[in-house]
Amino acid sequence: MDWILSPCPKLDSRFETFAKARQAQLTKPLGALGKLESIAIRLSHLQQSEQPSLDTIAITVFAADHGLVDEGVSAFPQAVTAQMVHNFLQGGAAINVLANELNASLEVVDVGVKSDIAKHPTLISQKAGRGTANSTLEAAMQTAQLTMALQTGRDCIDRAIHHKVELFIAGEMGIGNTTAATALYCALLDLTPTQATGAGTGLDADAIHHKATVIQSILNKHQHCGNDALEWLRCVGGFEIAAMTGAYIAAAQQGLPILVDGFISTVAALYAVRIHSEVNDWLFFSHISAEQGHRKVLELLQQEALLDLDMRLGEGTGAAMAVPMMRNACALHNQMATFAEAAVATKL
Repeated sequence: MDWILSPCPKLDSRFETFAKARQAQLTKPLGALGKLESIAIRLSHLQQSEQPSLDTIAITVFAADHGLVDEGVSAFPQAVTAQMVHNFLQGGAAINVLANELNASLEVVDVGVKSDIAKHPTLISQKAGRGTANSTLEAAMQTAQLTMALQTGRDCIDRAIHHKVELFIAGEMGIGNTTAATALYCALLDLTPTQATGAGTGLDADAIHHKATVIQSILNKHQHCGNDALEWLRCVGGFEIAAMTGAYIAAAQQGLPILVDGFISTVAALYAVRIHSEVNDWLFFSHISAEQGHRKVLELLQQEALLDLDMRLGEGTGAAMAVPMMRNACALHNQMATFAEAAVATKL
């Protein structure tokens, strides 16, 4: 796993300076476009371009099962993971619709679904295992499995770079993964399970309480991990969460901006940053999930999301919803006239 500590690109700050100067010259009061201005400036800096662009988007959905489902933490049976993978491959899921609307590429990666998935042109099969072990009883993964899952994420970035992608979105599918994600948040952010545990796929109040109890037992079982993010990821995480973590690290190392989805994707981003602090510079956070705890997590990370749509679907859907806003930010930055070009008087 030595690659995960390789440095990210050193950026020329002149592109950021130029972008800020251009925003000051466009026919509008400075700051009038709010977050759209900062999006364009950041993309100019990250892409090292005077004209930021988001024409080519890659979306990868990582799918895996979780052994902790045996503890009754989900409203849906584990079989739904494989069933939803089939739905992705047939084009029937929400992320398929949004990817088509964005003209984005979409691939599905089986990084640990319990059952076999039939071959399909948009399916990448890189199983690190047939679901993780039950983390209430033992470590979710062996070290070799964690290594493989992280590498799976890196491989997807290699494919994206080969196709000259300008923005990367990771989605996930895995029954039980909100439980794993919540435990991972609690482990590194000093949150209690009660503070962070939400409804997931639709639990009632009693089931949420049970889920929080299970999460506490997971934290007690693996408290020896201390502040070691990689060890917590191995002992508590899911294969899809580890793959997203690896993808975020590799994307930053390759100079590829990242748009983070919701609750599950954000925990992968958190762990990527704890493993490799430079990754933080390459992250955009798309939306605040309706999942309890996500808003608190973003506050603790001092990150501001672009949207608040009360979503909690996953798959990368919240991130996909933010892409048109980011594209508009680029269009405004690149195409608006300056005061001089439009012969408009500047502020007195």
